[in-house]
Amino acid sequence: MTRQFITVEIADQWLGVDIMAVREIRAWSPATPLPNTPEHIRGVVNLRGVVLPVLDLSGRLGWGTTSTTERHAIVVVEIGSQLQGIIVDGVNDIVSVSPDDLHSVPDTGTTKSPTLLEGLAHVDGRLVLVLALDQLGLNDTEAWKEAA
Repeated sequence: MTRQFITVEIADQWLGVDIMAVREIRAWSPATPLPNTPEHIRGVVNLRGVVLPVLDLSGRLGWGTTSTTERHAIVVVEIGSQLQGIIVDGVNDIVSVSPDDLHSVPDTGTTKSPTLLEGLAHVDGRLVLVLALDQLGLNDTEAWKEAA
């Protein structure tokens, strides 16, 4: 069955976010930092009365901390039963990927478990890294331990 992803950009890399998890895309607004959290947790923002944790996706992926500007966006996703925001450089297109076009992440010998990627997809001449949202967010206590 074909799946749809919203492609987002971080440092010239395209990443795919399962469209079924995306709740909204909002303009950048500064997050209020929280004490004693991993560096990739930028803090929280108020989303119509709901306190929303915001993750620096670049930092979570090990690509360095994002220096945010007004051009950045927060993609609000539902991971498990919790809404979370992820900071991205930009939002691109909605793409459809057939199961045959979604490939496993190759073993590089350095991948920590759990992996943050579900797979790789080749879309319109680009390689899209498909995020494993359930491994990315706050609900994954092992990921918190690794990041701390």
